Order: sequence, then C-alpha cells, then structure tokens
Amino acid sequence: MKIDLQQIKQRFGIIGNSVGLNRAIDVALQVAPTDLSVLITGESGVGKEFFPQIIHQNSARKHGQYIAVNCGAIPEGTIDSELFGHEKGSFTGALADRKGYFEVADGGTIFLDEAGELPLPTQARLLRVLETGEFIKVGSSKVQKTNVRIVAATNVNLVEAVKNGKFREDLYYRLNTVPIQIPPLRERSEDIFLLFRKFATDCAEKYRMPAVRLDDDARQLLVSYRWPGNIRELKNVTERISVIEEKREITADILRQYLPNLNVEKYPVLVKPENEQKSFANEREILYQILFDMRKDVNDLKKLVHDIMNGNVPLDMVKEGSYPHTIHPITTIQTPVVQDAETIEEETKSLEDVEKDMIKKALERHGGKRKNAAADLKISERTLYRKIKEYNLE
Repeated sequence: MKIDLQQIKQRFGIIGNSVGLNRAIDVALQVAPTDLSVLITGESGVGKEFFPQIIHQNSARKHGQYIAVNCGAIPEGTIDSELFGHEKGSFTGALADRKGYFEVADGGTIFLDEAGELPLPTQARLLRVLETGEFIKVGSSKVQKTNVRIVAATNVNLVEAVKNGKFREDLYYRLNTVPIQIPPLRERSEDIFLLFRKFATDCAEKYRMPAVRLDDDARQLLVSYRWPGNIRELKNVTERISVIEEKREITADILRQYLPNLNVEKYPVLVKPENEQKSFANEREILYQILFDMRKDVNDLKKLVHDIMNGNVPLDMVKEGSYPHTIHPITTIQTPVVQDAETIEEETKSLEDVEKDMIKKALERHGGKRKNAAADLKISERTLYRKIKEYNLE
C-alpha cells in the first residue's frame, strides 16, 4: 500500500509542498523496504536529518536500533573506537572493553552525518563493513559480523573530495547506491512563507505571545532572499524577530534589518567550472599566504631603506636589482623618512600565527563553545579540535 506523503510530513514535522522536496521523500519511501545504502546530499541546514528516520521507520528494521553519528564532531583519534569499539588496554584510557555503534546497532540502522569528514583509515574500515558486514575492534584481531543498514549524509561535494584524494572512490560508490538530493530553500520559494508561519507560531506558543505577521512587502522580501543558511537560518531569523520586535506586524524595513547578507545575496552568482572550484578552506589559506607575502615585501623594503641610509649598501647595487632585499630593479629612489631601526624591524606573523589568532578569537566570541566556533570559522568540529591541540589552546 502506497504511503501518503502528507502523513509522512505530519509524522516527521516536514513543512512544504515543493516538487523537489516531494521527490526526495518519495525516493526515501521507495528505498526504505530494501537494505540498499543511501547517500543524502544537500547544503547545510536543509533538513537532511529527517530522511534517515523516514527510511528507518518505514523499513523492516524499524524495531531495531537507530543510531545517528555526527562524524564531524568526533576527534580523529577516537572515531574508530566510537564506530567499531575497542578492547581493554588497546590505547591510553581504554580501561574496559567497549562496544561500537556497529555492534550496538546490529539489525538496525546507522546514520552517518557529515560522512565527508571521515578520515581515510576509517573510510577503509567502513568500506569493509559495507562489502562483507565484518569489522574488527580497535586493539583486537577477532573479526565480528554485523547486519546494519547505513544511511550517510554530507554537504561536501564528494566527487571533488574523491578527485582531491580526501575520500575513497570505492566507498563513495558503495554509499551512493541510492542518492537523495535535498533542494536548498531558495529552490523551494513556495515553502518559505509556510515555514516562517510555522516557526512564528511555535515561538509564540513557547513564549506565550502573539505570533508575528508579515505585510505584503515583507512577505515578498522573505521569498526573494536567497537564504544561504537554508531552513536553519530562516528559523533563527523568525525567532529573533518574534522575541525582539514589539510590533507584531512586520514590515519589509523591519525584516531587512534581520537579513545581514541581503545586499550580497541579491547580486548574480558567477559559478566557475567544476574542475576550477576550490574549497573555502583553500581560498582562505591562499589569502593568508598573499597577506603574508605582502607583509614580507614591505619589511624587506624597509630594511633596504634602512641599509641605504646607513651606508650599508651602494646605491648602484639597488638600481641594478642585485641587492638581496630589492623588491624590483629601480632607477630612482626618493629620500625616505627613516625611523629608528627598532621601529623598522617588524616581526612578520606566520600563517600559523594568523590561524591561531583566528581560532582564539572565535573561541572567545562563543564563550569557549567549540561547535559554535567551528561553524563561525567554517571548519568541522574535528578540525577545530585538532587545531586546538596543535596550538595548545586547551
């Protein structure tokens, strides 16, 4: 018997009627009775976490364990122990045997959220589970069997990750047996106001206040905004307006104050070819390196001026470009204003120092909360955890 989409939406609290959303739910329901692996993709904040539950609850495994694992939040050194368990004494702190998720969830479903953040050694272990249903605990030589359905989700472009050597190609195809793509909120314009109204009503009931309403201009602005943070951003904006604004009738001018990226988001987006796209992290590192090189050039120029004024280098060498600190061959040198040598000699911050400062400031801004700091820095919690240990910021 075909399950009604509206019943599924009500059961799991899904709001919307867009074609892309309905298609994703329909695919989840069709694949649920099977044991095929499913890969759910979509931007951060689109609601990927609902679909593994839909699949599990409509499968023959619904009475078994359902375990959701945030792969990006588990430190690289402990993720194998979390997933596959460990033997007593297998590493420092292993005071007793421990069952991993794959042993506990035998006969059930495991949801691997942020699967693109899995380290390569863990990917090899996961591939073995998918192919043979076998795993080995950390510190053990005994092979164990498990019967687990795996549903994975990621907001990372795994095709690019495979090309860059950060994700195993064979694992990608094993996980991607049935792909489900969740559309971003900007492609579900007919659902945006429905979601706003739901969040406003929930907030009003929770805090015992009248629900906020949008006038026509505000409603048009709400729908035209691109919502880079998707449903999560829309919910946050709705709750902020509900709590902060005294007026319950929200105009476009009021709404605009809560959309800080409005001016940026309204410009056309120029998309590079796929093979030219770089990750945000790589772009940030390149920017750091450019700033680092610029600062070094300025310091070299100051050193050159200082040496010239003190008679430490002939002017002819500078004109020919043969002096080591020369940035470019030059023909004319203006008489500079020379400061004390101590002022001229500046310490150049290394790329690591800049990164360390950014991490420290992000942690301070969020009161030491690593999850919020990682989101602010646009990196995973595991990467932040590793950087904190690397820079002794505990």
